[in-house]
Amino acid sequence: MNLVAVGISFRSASVDLRERIAFTEPKRDQASGDLASRYGCEAAVLSTCNRVELYLARPEGEALPDANLLAEFLGEYHSIAPSDIRPHLIEKRDAEGVRHLFRVAASLDSLIVGEGQIAGQVKTTFEAARAVGSSGPFLNALYQHAQKTAKRVRTDTGISKGHVSVSSVAVDYVRQVFDHFGEKTILVIGAGKMGRLTLKHLQELKPKKILVTNRSPEKALAVAAECGGSAVSWESLDDALIQADIVLSTTGATEQVVSEKRYSSIRSKRHGRTAVILDIAVPRDFDPAIHDGETTFVFNIDDLKGIREQTLARRRTHIERAESIVEDECKRFLDEWGRRKNGQLIARLTQEFEAKRREVIEPLLGRLNGKLTEKERQEIEGAFRLYQNKLLHGPITALGEATRDGNGPALLEAVRRLFRLE
Repeated sequence: MNLVAVGISFRSASVDLRERIAFTEPKRDQASGDLASRYGCEAAVLSTCNRVELYLARPEGEALPDANLLAEFLGEYHSIAPSDIRPHLIEKRDAEGVRHLFRVAASLDSLIVGEGQIAGQVKTTFEAARAVGSSGPFLNALYQHAQKTAKRVRTDTGISKGHVSVSSVAVDYVRQVFDHFGEKTILVIGAGKMGRLTLKHLQELKPKKILVTNRSPEKALAVAAECGGSAVSWESLDDALIQADIVLSTTGATEQVVSEKRYSSIRSKRHGRTAVILDIAVPRDFDPAIHDGETTFVFNIDDLKGIREQTLARRRTHIERAESIVEDECKRFLDEWGRRKNGQLIARLTQEFEAKRREVIEPLLGRLNGKLTEKERQEIEGAFRLYQNKLLHGPITALGEATRDGNGPALLEAVRRLFRLE
């Protein structure tokens, strides 16, 4: 095995640099092909908002480019001085490279541990490399095992359970309050980026009606058109609050929009109907005193972030188990690849030992012909075969260990010379 993984991530580089060396899909595929042809190797390029990584593999014994050369490659591709890239590159080789990819695919190296998007991005990367012909036997096998590892981590641990974005946590809250949404009305106040993202999640609940209001009628109409809702005037906010079951407020107001006194009048006209108010504006749009915990529930951005942190804390309790799975799968992959790469030599070594065993056992049994019972003959043959297997166990095990440690080629050659194998 001869693998190098070189790249940057949110751990080693600022978002500014990550953006500058990120690859679009066409450039990613072109770069994979260029790497493969330039260095005579298998190649795949992983590019996400949080990382850009190059995976290169070659047959054992043939050197791969180091981080300095790959910094030049990235600099050339993105018209950036290699010296601006090199200090931020992280290089992993052989077994460490395998372990790194498995951790990436299992989202253990993600900004948000347990996020599910990265597994799909790894899948897309290696399928694209295969499509352009830049990957080969090793990277194909490596990717398949990385996918298997990620699935096992998700299945065997709770590391991916629970939502961790503010918008998805907000929707989780709404689901806890209401059992169904086919008769519910959602009111959107404002048109901020966070509000639109949260609204997108709320739309998945398939409410009966979505109302949108904004101080700017044009913005209200634009957001309403995006979500299939209806725009209402800012002056009709109280009437809209009376109708709404779920309120999403995300204005840029510098002062409170709805006071406790103003909402008291609205509450009396709702006749005890439950309302969930998601106030994700900063400063807050709704007076916290409106929350009564019975019919009216107000959650602000800090409440939702608190739940997010609780979810992340729960996920972190599963990291140790997930890391153990990665180590197990890493060892398994290296053993399997070692057996595949060492198969010819092990078969030749076994044949050689078998031939030597027969050279000794057959003349012996010939001399003892007629003096042994069939059972005694079988016991002698079994003893020689057991001895042969015990002798083979050491070198075969050592070959597997050397492959995992990156010393496979040297030991393969030593075994060939030690046992005079062709």
